[in-house]
Amino acid sequence: MKFPCRLDKFISHITELPRTKVKAGIKKRNAVVNGVQITKFDHQVQATDHVEWQGEHIAYLGLRYYMLNKPQDYICANNDDMHATVFDLLDEPNLKNFHVAGRLDIDTTGLVLITNDGDWSHKVTSPKQQKFKTYLVETLEPISDEMLSQLEEGVMLHGEKHATLPAKAERLATYSLRLSICEGKYHQVKRMLAAVGNKVVELHRENIGGIQLDDSLSSGEYRLLSEQEVQLIG
Repeated sequence: MKFPCRLDKFISHITELPRTKVKAGIKKRNAVVNGVQITKFDHQVQATDHVEWQGEHIAYLGLRYYMLNKPQDYICANNDDMHATVFDLLDEPNLKNFHVAGRLDIDTTGLVLITNDGDWSHKVTSPKQQKFKTYLVETLEPISDEMLSQLEEGVMLHGEKHATLPAKAERLATYSLRLSICEGKYHQVKRMLAAVGNKVVELHRENIGGIQLDDSLSSGEYRLLSEQEVQLIG
């Protein structure tokens, strides 16, 4: 939200009420700004103004950044008629303008970043920014040295015109590896393993651009990012 801002837009944004209902309420003298009753819809408010709506103080909470430990069976969407979404796990006000910065598939677990800062999330997802996303991968077949080399060099995915950008691949055990990529193609990790003759059995994201999933967060839990974590993205 940019300031100064129209009073009706401000109240609608904070309360998530339709603008028509807000305008009707303003006309009925339900809005007070800095102690003064306001009846004009286009009255300009600043972020620092004290705004009351129907006797209750409402405030713009500003830019916010959350990390969530995503469980299986949740999709990275604001709403969906068929599945539960990651937003169902957030007990926070005024989330209608928030979005996921780097989605995960429904069966993939781990770190999800949620914000209302579009510029910041673009830095997370743009390949030009070189923000690596790190995954723990469990596979169906053993991880060979050749597979690791191919992943690190870049592989050609089915239906793509160009090979993936070079990745970072580390074998952790016979059937598991840590894979870091700086792109976000559709089902990319699964398709990369398929391209080298293997199959992903389990997939968990643990890091985005240096932001590490908090070990204290159980599946389905979330918290605000620290200022230091926000600055890791830039």
